[in-house]
Amino acid sequence: MNEIKCPNCGKVFQVDEAGYASIVSQVRNALFEKEVEDRVNSVRRESAAVQEKALAELNAKHRQALTEKDLEINHLKDSARAAETEKQLAVRTAIQEKENEITELRGKVIQEKQAAEIREQSLKEAHKTEVARLEAEVEQYRDFKLRQSTKMIGESLEQHCLTTFNQVRMMAFPRAYFEKDNEVIEGTKGDFVYREETEDGLPLLSILFEMKNEADATEKKHKNDDFIDKLDKDRKKKNCEYAVLVTMLEPDSDLYNAGIVTEYRYEKMYIVRPQFFLPLISLLRNAALSNTQVRRELETVRRQSLDVQQFDQALLEFRDKFGKNYQIAQSHFDKAISEIDETIKHLEKVKESLTKSGNQLRLANDKAQDLTIKKLTKGNPTMRDKFEEAGISID
Repeated sequence: MNEIKCPNCGKVFQVDEAGYASIVSQVRNALFEKEVEDRVNSVRRESAAVQEKALAELNAKHRQALTEKDLEINHLKDSARAAETEKQLAVRTAIQEKENEITELRGKVIQEKQAAEIREQSLKEAHKTEVARLEAEVEQYRDFKLRQSTKMIGESLEQHCLTTFNQVRMMAFPRAYFEKDNEVIEGTKGDFVYREETEDGLPLLSILFEMKNEADATEKKHKNDDFIDKLDKDRKKKNCEYAVLVTMLEPDSDLYNAGIVTEYRYEKMYIVRPQFFLPLISLLRNAALSNTQVRRELETVRRQSLDVQQFDQALLEFRDKFGKNYQIAQSHFDKAISEIDETIKHLEKVKESLTKSGNQLRLANDKAQDLTIKKLTKGNPTMRDKFEEAGISID
């Protein structure tokens, strides 16, 4: 037998084993039910707190991430717009500056060309006047008759011309070169070459001479026309400006005996008797001296024209290089814009993922709020019975 003391009245009861076991079972069931109820309430409170905290943290992180991404996207868009504006402004400024420089330089070039054309026209007119004066002098020499030609019979014409020239070389032609032509080009050569330069090294006058004496002829009489074609070719080979045939052939010709003869069939060719040898050199030299300034100015104009061509070439090269650099810069800029667009697309995908994650958290919260003992014990009769035994309603 077991004794049980009442906690209220203090009375002691005697109970058998079966009754004692029933009382213990009742006490245990009550304690279990109370503990289960307390545990369920505690789990509910902890689950709700954890869910609320997790949801709040996730919502805060989600809002912060969305705010940061929106700020970053706006910043990238502003940077792209600013870079585009700055690039367009820089390109327009550079193009405008270069167009202004090109316009200014073109104006200068046009002015210089016009001035050069005016100088060239003036020089041409002066040259024509001088040529007319020289032709008048040549006509005067044509009035002279051949004199003292018999003194040259039996004398070498080449030696006579060389001696005559050397007699006045130092006085009349101090800077002239007049020597035998010993350079054979393509099997032919002339008799004498005359070359002279100015003090500053500018070519002044060049003449190729051919001497023909009747004493050197064969039984078949030669004419001056037999030699002028070869003389013209030799002049071009020797790069001489003039060609002169000093001849004793055709002694009875009034044409050649009259003075200096211009061979109209060939460019810059003259036929003279020996006594007109020095006068012809003097005439050609004086004409060259009078045209020296013209030649200098023409050379200056030529060099200026070359400078203009070089400038145009440099300008074209600059345009090509500037265009290539602009294309490269445009390519890099387009690439950067493309990369920014890709980044924006990526950020938008992240934003979409975060938005979907927020939706999932909201659904999870809805499910947690909708959680009940009835739903938990559905299809679980054991737990349903336990709750019912504990006096907890599951509806």
